[in-house]
Amino acid sequence: MLHRLPLSLAAAFGLAGAAFADPITLTDQAGRTVTLPKAAERIASIPIPMASTIIAMDGGTSKLVGMNPTAKSAIVEGVLGKIFPEAKDIPSDITAPNFIPNVEELAATNPELVIQWADYGADLVDPISNAGLNVALISYGTEEKTRYYHEMVATAMGKPERAVAINGWRDTVAQELAEKTKAIPADKRPKVLYLGRALENMTASGNKGNYNAWYIDLVGGVNASADVEGNGTTISPEQIAEWNPDVILLNSFEAKLGIDRIYNDPILSLTKAAQEKKVYKMPLGGYRWDPPSQESPLTWMWLANLLHPDVFQYDLRAEMKRAYKALYNYDLGEDDIDGILWTQMQGDATNYAQFKAK
Repeated sequence: MLHRLPLSLAAAFGLAGAAFADPITLTDQAGRTVTLPKAAERIASIPIPMASTIIAMDGGTSKLVGMNPTAKSAIVEGVLGKIFPEAKDIPSDITAPNFIPNVEELAATNPELVIQWADYGADLVDPISNAGLNVALISYGTEEKTRYYHEMVATAMGKPERAVAINGWRDTVAQELAEKTKAIPADKRPKVLYLGRALENMTASGNKGNYNAWYIDLVGGVNASADVEGNGTTISPEQIAEWNPDVILLNSFEAKLGIDRIYNDPILSLTKAAQEKKVYKMPLGGYRWDPPSQESPLTWMWLANLLHPDVFQYDLRAEMKRAYKALYNYDLGEDDIDGILWTQMQGDATNYAQFKAK
């Protein structure tokens, strides 16, 4: 069954939303009231994930005037760079490391709205406000927060229907997954380890505030690193061997990271995940599929099919085509899908043949 977005494609995505001339008032994720004289047509985004979100909410790049350099690399390296080749020319010098705004470069983009983090202190916000720029703050890392900032940026752009459609899609898929996984007994739920970093230092996260743990549970798995204190904690191969996960997920943030990292390691290659060829690299689509984004339901379907192919048989390639047409007005090709899903790298990984083109 294909998961249609709740609004028609034409109504929600194919037509440009009305550019509201009236002032727009919204509450950001720091509880601040932000008032814009009209729908924002020039938005600069300092947080990494928001660049592709802005593109998805607008269906194009015309309103994104500045972004984080890491966000730009994800776009240029991924399929969005093919869909929107002009994205490579959008300035990415608006922020220094650690999300410190480069106010001069930021102001040069002439933004009507700047998106910044809500949780990292006034030093990252005050320079933007003091420069006379409108700034809205987002918080990140949970499904609820993601849905809120979708609504927030769509409202700021005068296109609230976009968030209604995207969040409605999330609701539909999440509810179906939760209903089916309720019937999966505890002894049939595989231990899944997500490695946030794996090339030099390996990192894992506990359950608290961990989006990966949230969707691992959603699709009928168990977070193998649940006992870790905090997020992004450095761990050793010996610790991983002790957990002995059934499945290992490798992050999509490290461009040079491949599944051989596990298979060539003298300790990690002995884990059940490696022995049973259940090591998978997270896909890289319009944004990285590991953290929350506008494409997250595709992540959930991908992982559900891998963990429980007897329960879930999503036609992922068809779901991806439908989603990309809706999100980006793009007809996703078979080669595009192979690249997003790393089908060549994954080779003969267990259960991965289901994702190959028929």
